[in-house]
Amino acid sequence: MRAREPDSDGFIEHGGVKIHYEVHGDGGPTILLMPTWTIVHKQTWKLQIAYLARHHRVVVYDGPGNGRSDRTLRSEAYHHTTQVEYALRVLDATGTDRAVVCGLSMAARWVLELAADHPDRVLGVITIAGSVPPKDSGPDSDSDSDSDSDSDSGSGGGDPFLGPPPDLPLSRVPELGQDPPTHWAKMNRRYWLQHYEDFTTFFFGQCFSEPHSTKAIEDAVRWASETAPEVLLAEAGSPSATRADIEDWTARLRCPVLHLHGSDDRVIPLQISEDLAGLTGGRLVVFEGAGHIPVAGDPVRCNVLIHEFAEGLRPRRPVRESWTRWNHRRRRVLYLSSPIGLGHARRDLAIARELRRQQPDVEIDWLAQDPVSRALQTAGERVHPASRWLANESAHIESESAEHDLHAFEALRRMDEILVANFMLFRDVVQEQAYDLVVGDEAWEVDHFLYQNPELKRFQYAWMTDFVGHLPMPDGGRREALVTADYNVEMIEHVARYPRLRDRAIFVGDPDDVVPDRFGAELPYIRDWTQAHFSFAGYVTGFDPAPYADRAALREQLGYHPDEQVCVVTVGGSGVGGHLLRRVVDAYPEVARRVPGLRLVVVTGPRIDPASLPTAPGLEVRGYVPDLDRHLAASDLAIVQGGLTTCMELTASGRPFVYIPLRHHFEQNFHVAHRLRRYGAGRRLDYADLTPDHLADVVAAEIGRNTAYQPVATDGAERAAALLAELL
Repeated sequence: MRAREPDSDGFIEHGGVKIHYEVHGDGGPTILLMPTWTIVHKQTWKLQIAYLARHHRVVVYDGPGNGRSDRTLRSEAYHHTTQVEYALRVLDATGTDRAVVCGLSMAARWVLELAADHPDRVLGVITIAGSVPPKDSGPDSDSDSDSDSDSDSGSGGGDPFLGPPPDLPLSRVPELGQDPPTHWAKMNRRYWLQHYEDFTTFFFGQCFSEPHSTKAIEDAVRWASETAPEVLLAEAGSPSATRADIEDWTARLRCPVLHLHGSDDRVIPLQISEDLAGLTGGRLVVFEGAGHIPVAGDPVRCNVLIHEFAEGLRPRRPVRESWTRWNHRRRRVLYLSSPIGLGHARRDLAIARELRRQQPDVEIDWLAQDPVSRALQTAGERVHPASRWLANESAHIESESAEHDLHAFEALRRMDEILVANFMLFRDVVQEQAYDLVVGDEAWEVDHFLYQNPELKRFQYAWMTDFVGHLPMPDGGRREALVTADYNVEMIEHVARYPRLRDRAIFVGDPDDVVPDRFGAELPYIRDWTQAHFSFAGYVTGFDPAPYADRAALREQLGYHPDEQVCVVTVGGSGVGGHLLRRVVDAYPEVARRVPGLRLVVVTGPRIDPASLPTAPGLEVRGYVPDLDRHLAASDLAIVQGGLTTCMELTASGRPFVYIPLRHHFEQNFHVAHRLRRYGAGRRLDYADLTPDHLADVVAAEIGRNTAYQPVATDGAERAAALLAELL
């Protein structure tokens, strides 16, 4: 799921080639994000579009050969003058008089040509890892000048890169059938045609030289699979810009210029942008330690630099600012509550109320999205107005789910576009308003990108979570074990490098609630590491179970009769649980036959339409129930997903329950299951076993059963609030 859908899109046509474009936002000035080498498409800019479109108007398009544009095999369609013509046609089609034009790698050539030949259309130029001929290259010194006449090299006049290192000339490529070529010798016509996927995997491994770049590499390889080596060869057959062209274009520039380049770029050396900055007189920003594509490797810094450059070209306008003296300031907290379900909202509300009790002068703003924002507003809390710009994480999770199946780790990885967009919004909020404390309850984007950009921290920061460590599912094989471990290692390295960035890390639970597993092979044990780096608040239920001790009175208040057995079925605040609800509803006739006097109450939550489920005598369907904890405490049995919050509420109130973890959801299958085993709570079922007969057997055995769970602490909110109050 994308962080932002286009406001409009369409096609232009030039030379018989259709080019697809999108327009995002309506601010100014317009930023034109150019395509680069046709091996990828406009999703290369996915981590920029949502943020920039909140401040500017953004136009992006697929170059010929990939994305939704035509995959022509005519080399002239890839000529640099033709590429400039595509850009002009897109500007015309989108009603753009002038734009800030941004080009990555190969597109730096087209950006410079566009700005030189059409200065009235360009407000400013940004090049990122610009790929242009070096200053010592003449008209006959292309990167394939040492190639044999058989043209086995994949690089011709249109070679998008400077070619391999000098010790690996392209002419020394083994014949197929011998040992496969290594390193840059894979930049070869025959190798592209016969081993394209291996080439793209190698190439993007060079582009993303930064550690922990598995997701970026996988994305780029997938985008490369959407074109074909024949297309790349057609592009390589088009004459490229010469050094003389570059010097001519830069000499004629009349607009501001910004150059960005990584010091560890293994594709285009930093010296190229240093030379380009000398030619243009532009500003050069070096990303120390970064690779070839910092828009993916370091999106936050890239986004800020592009935005500030474009903002500096906006016409001057009056600005009014205010500043408050220290003794007139109240203590302000920005609280971020995870939007995946509603469990976090309940416990965060309890902590916030306790924090106000301990610190009466504190003001709390919430940065939250649906369905959490609805729950907070119902509770009378102030939701920050910028929350409306948050990209919807719940919708993404739902889009990633299948029938009671959610690969939580992969869903989180594929949420990178949304996480970057939401962090950029967070950055804007804390830039505009001073906060004394930021609390992130599993606000993954804030935690990750603060470590990536520690200079942005201007506040006390508390990180809160109820599980630590990504764990691979058994059927994920070696790849998943490696990738989850890589994510864990990055987090461990973050904390080791900046141990004080988290002013307080709070685990919602006790040390024994942490799984005993390792972060990965030969990595630390999760429980040991967590005990060394976290404070423990005990579990926060979000409600006091004491008033529910008189269940007869509670049932009477809720309209449940003494002679009926009440079973509550609920799947939390997301839409992922629809399949489970339907399966239980389908089994209702058999279950009711086995359990006389059964009343089945199905709670769909805020994101599933109650009308999508049937009703019957003894079966009722309700939507969002704000006091669901009371209904759970009054029930004789509950059937739930494997989410921690609902399961622990049932544990705290001592009610029997059946939980069915989502398939491939590592948190529900490992972390939650471990904690419930510790409390001796709940009966676990697999979704595959949820037949009407089996469910009827389980309900008949469990309903009304006396429980003997380990007690759940009731002071978790108070303890968590005290840990936060110390930071104020």
